[in-house]
Amino acid sequence: MEFTIPEKMKALVLFGPNDVRLVEKPVPKPGPGEVLVRVAACGICGTDVKIITKGMPKMPPYGEFTFGHEWAGTVVAVGETVDEFKVGDRVAIEAHKGCGRCENCIDGKYTACLNYGRLDKGHRAAGMTVDGGFAEYAVHHVNSVYKIPDNISFNEATYVTTAGCALYAIDKSGGYIAGDTIVVIGPGPIGLSVVQCAKALGAEKIILVGTREDRLNKGRLLGATYTINVREEPAPLDKILALTNGKGAERVFECAGTSDSFELAIKSAKKGGVVVLVSFYKEPVTANLDYVVLNQISLLTVRGEGNRNCQRALSLMAQGKIDAKPIMTHAFPLEEFHTALDYFVNRKDGAMKVVVNP
Repeated sequence: MEFTIPEKMKALVLFGPNDVRLVEKPVPKPGPGEVLVRVAACGICGTDVKIITKGMPKMPPYGEFTFGHEWAGTVVAVGETVDEFKVGDRVAIEAHKGCGRCENCIDGKYTACLNYGRLDKGHRAAGMTVDGGFAEYAVHHVNSVYKIPDNISFNEATYVTTAGCALYAIDKSGGYIAGDTIVVIGPGPIGLSVVQCAKALGAEKIILVGTREDRLNKGRLLGATYTINVREEPAPLDKILALTNGKGAERVFECAGTSDSFELAIKSAKKGGVVVLVSFYKEPVTANLDYVVLNQISLLTVRGEGNRNCQRALSLMAQGKIDAKPIMTHAFPLEEFHTALDYFVNRKDGAMKVVVNP
């Protein structure tokens, strides 16, 4: 199988804060260990919004940088030494490719690579420190590329990054979740992904906490045993304790990113339990850490979709144990990116995960 690869392609380029333009730029060429992918779909993530509005450390210069880190497509060329993939393969990516040489990468913690942003050392993060997928073509290293099973569409395949983040949070919390009670705070794409991944892995009770009834309803569809709307429930902690026989939950996943949600998370964990911080926080958080220490609660964090959890997400999707369709709500062509971004940011028409198709 051969593809005709043009010299130029359409791509979104960030020219400055809130200045995204559709331009023509050269089609990249795959280097050693890399594949060139004809991008079929790229999802919008909250991190993209931060990149657009504020920029990001180690990102390429304004006027050159194409963002987007949740993408999938077809391999159209391979670089030197690549025999893991062939032209015509349908693939999805995870954003992070560690340097492979620092102690964190050697320990498997490549999303916390000590050479973050150092291309000369081998690190790359698609759509963050190197060009990403809001373009007709993109390159990525084979370490972070996975074949898409036949029963998964390209749009659905962009979900593996979101689901991979959720699985990494569960992985970090201790992994073996069967029979546990969990609390998930924040029914956004990541929180809802934690719900359905935890359900697939055998959690017994899943308590989902949020402020938007439409998303809580979706959470019930995806496996939440109980939902709590904090706008309607005056004492959400009391409700959580009542549902856990006064003990609290073995694991709590904080996916909302506020001081109130952080405080609720630590108070919802049982003695000796685990709280995983999955969200980013816009402001410094104030909380009663004495409570954490006195009750021997473990506070853990995750960044990204480490430990091959994108590959695990693809497997669970192929098995029918997790489903992208309820979370992938809208799709737009590349030329309508600004409309897609508006839908995503302002949650228009119930928008949750919004996909762009180059």
